[in-house]
Amino acid sequence: MSTWNKIMECVPNFSEGRDLEKIDKIVAPFRAKTGVKLLDYSNDEDHNRLVVTVVGEPVALKQAVLEAIGVAVELIDLNKHSGQHPRMGAVDVVPFIPIRGCSMEEAIALSKEVGEEVGARYAVPVFLYEKSASAPCRENLAAIRKGEFEGMAEKIHQPEWKPDFGPAERHPTAGTVAIGARMPLVAYNVNLGTNQLQIATDIAKKIRFIGGGLRYCKAMGVELKERGIVQVSINMTDYTRTALYRAFELVRIEARRYGVPVVGSEIIGLAPMEALIDTASYYLGLEDFSMNQVLEARIME
Repeated sequence: MSTWNKIMECVPNFSEGRDLEKIDKIVAPFRAKTGVKLLDYSNDEDHNRLVVTVVGEPVALKQAVLEAIGVAVELIDLNKHSGQHPRMGAVDVVPFIPIRGCSMEEAIALSKEVGEEVGARYAVPVFLYEKSASAPCRENLAAIRKGEFEGMAEKIHQPEWKPDFGPAERHPTAGTVAIGARMPLVAYNVNLGTNQLQIATDIAKKIRFIGGGLRYCKAMGVELKERGIVQVSINMTDYTRTALYRAFELVRIEARRYGVPVVGSEIIGLAPMEALIDTASYYLGLEDFSMNQVLEARIME
């Protein structure tokens, strides 16, 4: 990996979190490939969702991602899918993130190449989102996904929701997909000591940007049935501007009005070291601490 000139990250989300055999087949294209390294994958049964984190040289990464999308389109039927997480496609979202030696412009170009190929090869409609969006109303993934798989059958016929690539007709089993380029995102969930989903939903509405909360924060309430608790599921879209500890503390403040404790939190997939160091600095009260003082960061320079 150290010999790669350009390192691009991709974090595709697939709508399958329960069938381990299918999950293995979807992840397989990322294994043992020259120019590609599978860093992490995690499946969640409540969300019924698989999140894969992979890095690679742009051309090799593009081919592996296209192969995995093909497998998912073949294996996943959204007519039979249910889960806590909103979804509109078998492959729900495919973000490209520039990591080293490449620019956001290159990530945008790669996302468009992949989008065009997905539309042509698999007949799955593609919406470009975030930095790749073709219109301001398409930047926000939640706006594109509103109505989910079921609602997209009608929504896609509206002129303002014509896909950027592929047919203007929802794929009968694989739905639609959002592909784009973005900053590194931290998927961060805060668990609450209650089984009342409405409390988590109310808190999510208060802390997310669209509800007057934190600028780079998206959030929703999720029920964790097996554990008998609920969760505020959060996406921190720019950890350099809105720190993780702020989201954690704001959830705790809002939970207090319901007499509900925070019982833990979790990070899904991989998180940038800086996001965690920033939070550690806050809770330890470190003065004038910088990433230059992190041993591993200096070694990797």
